[in-house]
Amino acid sequence: MQEISKRQQVINFVQENSLVRPRDLKKINLPQDYLHILAREQIIERLGRGLYQWPGKNPGEFQSLVEVSKLAPKAIVTLLSALNFHRMTTQNPHEVWLAIDRKDWRPVISYPPVRYVTMSSDALHEGVERHNIDNVVIQVFCPAKTVVDCFKYRNKIGLDVALEALRDGWSDRKFTMDELLKYAKICRVKNVMQPYLESLV
Repeated sequence: MQEISKRQQVINFVQENSLVRPRDLKKINLPQDYLHILAREQIIERLGRGLYQWPGKNPGEFQSLVEVSKLAPKAIVTLLSALNFHRMTTQNPHEVWLAIDRKDWRPVISYPPVRYVTMSSDALHEGVERHNIDNVVIQVFCPAKTVVDCFKYRNKIGLDVALEALRDGWSDRKFTMDELLKYAKICRVKNVMQPYLESLV
């Protein structure tokens, strides 16, 4: 009888949460094995290594960010993915861009595709917003920090993308000049950005 109730508790937990990992069950003292068993019985879906969901659940606009945030909770959504999240680009990146600490281990994520950039100290910890989507906390850099990062990593994403984000974000009032200057100083790109910032005002 107890086994049936635990099984049902796992089923209920998967139904109530958008994405579930074995460690989520461990936290609430439910057997992790049930996820594998229920997936094998096709009661729940296995999305990738260690990630499960209720079948037919509407993935939502930010499903890929939710998935990687479950698998790499310390990582912060950055660059093209952060621009997309803040609606500051026409690009739809095919990879999820994540920032992690230089000293941290890179979580191996088979799907969705992930691209890592490494940062340290204030560049990693300043300007982080936390959004709750489907009971999953997603860390993403704020609009001003995202634009500054685009200039810092312009060799990876292209200067044209950084300029588009700067113009669009400024015209939509997503940040102030003071915010841009603050993060430009932290990320050591103030001199690079200065002429473009002057053209805004």
